[in-house]
Amino acid sequence: MSAPPTRRPPRRHTVIGLLAAGLLTLIGATPAAAQSASPAPADAVTWAVQPSGPDGPTGRNYFVYDLPPGTEITDHVGISNLGDQDQTFTVYGTDGFLTDDGAFALLPADEPATDVGTWVHFDQREFVVPAGQRRDIEFRLSVPANATPGDHAGGIIGSLVQVRTAADGQQVAVDQRVAARIYLRVDGPVQPSISVESMSIDYDDPLNPLGDGDAVVTYQVRNTGNIRVGGTGTVLLAGPLGWDLARTDPVDLPELLPGSTFTVTERITGVPPALRLTATVDLAPTTVDEALPPVTRTASVWAPPWLLLAAIAVLAGWLAVRRWRTGRAAATTDQATDPAVVPAADRAAEPAQTPAPLGDPATTGPATTAAS
Repeated sequence: MSAPPTRRPPRRHTVIGLLAAGLLTLIGATPAAAQSASPAPADAVTWAVQPSGPDGPTGRNYFVYDLPPGTEITDHVGISNLGDQDQTFTVYGTDGFLTDDGAFALLPADEPATDVGTWVHFDQREFVVPAGQRRDIEFRLSVPANATPGDHAGGIIGSLVQVRTAADGQQVAVDQRVAARIYLRVDGPVQPSISVESMSIDYDDPLNPLGDGDAVVTYQVRNTGNIRVGGTGTVLLAGPLGWDLARTDPVDLPELLPGSTFTVTERITGVPPALRLTATVDLAPTTVDEALPPVTRTASVWAPPWLLLAAIAVLAGWLAVRRWRTGRAAATTDQATDPAVVPAADRAAEPAQTPAPLGDPATTGPATTAAS
């Protein structure tokens, strides 16, 4: 089985209340604890979830494994109750995915796991943790014999359901969850790969023919391999004949899980209407082990200076009309001054000239003188 693709978290409530799965805090460099964007009520409980061992925390930030298919291991997760009352926590594994903004997240409580979350097994689902204490809970991680090689991501969640009174006096059940991530690589052929799945460019043509506009470049990156891939992305903007117009600063891509996507939108200001704009996305992908060959993709859009082109068209039309009128006037003048063209009245005033008949001796023969 492979890691689930990127998706929006389902927008549905759990059967126990309106705010189920309302809070998810993932473990980072320090043990994670339940938090809230608003001030916590007086009876709020704070707890932490972290990788641990039989004798306590091991200093790991995440559960990280490299295992062959068909392997089963045991490990421990620590649940620390930082409150002043004993609490019962629900502990279980689930799958991880990326949100639309590139953040790592875990499936909602009412959506069943299909990948690494199903490989995590506890002897029971609920555990009581005394006030101010930590409980290190053992679990088994069983990798199926047919597990897909590559990276699989998920987490172990410590969940606490509390009944709260809303502002309108209605009581609701709030499911608060704190988790520690799992990164598991199944042995086998490693195939790192990333692609620019789609790309578009839009240009906001300025009304001022001498002004500049904004170009918006959007592209979607997909992890088409079987291990996690990150890296950076840069956009180059050029005009006709390779005219270099702009280059964005590198954008850090989130660590993409296999099959997941991430969309980047870059707005480039101060772009002149250069008739034709070409944007090139230049990705520099990396894995946790090495850098990958760069990946590029281009897209173009027309960026005509409309008012300037309209002014040129008007000027060209005016010049054409003027040339036509000038040519017509010149033709009229030439016709009036051509000697081969004589008006009928002038021809009537000219004297008639009648040629002499052929063979007339008075006009055609040589002169003779009579002999005396």
